[in-house]
Amino acid sequence: MRQEAVNFFSEGSRVCGLLRLPDQGDGPFPGIVQGPGWLGLHDAKLYERYHKSFTDAGYAVLVFDYRGFGGSEGEKGLLLPMRQAEDIRNAITYMQTRAEVDPNRIGLFGSGGTGGANPIYVAAVDQRVKCVVSNYAFASGKAWLRSMRREYEWLEFLRRLDADRKKRVLEGAGEMVSPREELMVVTPERKQTTVKKDVDTRIPELVPLRCADAIMEFAPEDWVARISPRAILFISTENDAVTPEDQTFLLYEKAGEPKKLILQKETSHYQAYGDYFDQVTPQIIDWYDRYLRYEKVESWEKA
Repeated sequence: MRQEAVNFFSEGSRVCGLLRLPDQGDGPFPGIVQGPGWLGLHDAKLYERYHKSFTDAGYAVLVFDYRGFGGSEGEKGLLLPMRQAEDIRNAITYMQTRAEVDPNRIGLFGSGGTGGANPIYVAAVDQRVKCVVSNYAFASGKAWLRSMRREYEWLEFLRRLDADRKKRVLEGAGEMVSPREELMVVTPERKQTTVKKDVDTRIPELVPLRCADAIMEFAPEDWVARISPRAILFISTENDAVTPEDQTFLLYEKAGEPKKLILQKETSHYQAYGDYFDQVTPQIIDWYDRYLRYEKVESWEKA
């Protein structure tokens, strides 16, 4: 896998990333764009393994840091899904400027909370996206955040958000919180896993509480049906304490065809990345092969 450190601009801010290419050939290759998952960064080892498989299969991959994260410019720590969606769309445009990439054959890959949810919205509004692979997406940001809390904790969280809105308009700045423990609620598995260890220390320790409002307003379930007749593949894990599988089931039900759902059993949210990589990744590549390597002339015939 060849790779090149790249920069492009998203709404005036310089964004950094990596363009990964197959070892052989000049292209143009079909392209895959990935914005990181929840609190992820573009150079995470977790993603590199997938990208090696994609480039081995003949795809160009662009992965980048959202504005405000990692090496990208912009206000630090803003976890705003619609802002991240703008970054993904600008990343698609950057891919279309590269001679190594076929500008008409670009798909999206996303994994982990907002990472799985953002591509759904982008594909719904941007016809340049030919297919999507969405791993661990939520259907409703509000339902996702609520699922982590007991009822009294949820009500207290809503009161805290209301107080923060008033504080911002009266004082010009709101509360800063831990994204791992006060936006999400950390699970026992998250405390023990090392799957994100290589990037954890480079993630902002505090982010604006107002990010929760933006997440709660973000509902991919309202957009997913607009992707059809372009294709979407969903991946989820049974009994997932981080991103409950019922969120993915709802997205799958609302999506038009072609669509596919992979459910990983007898594992857990973070463990699944290792347990079923060898079974799931070939299915991801097959999905891209079907919908990014389409024939330029198609025909249908009925006897």
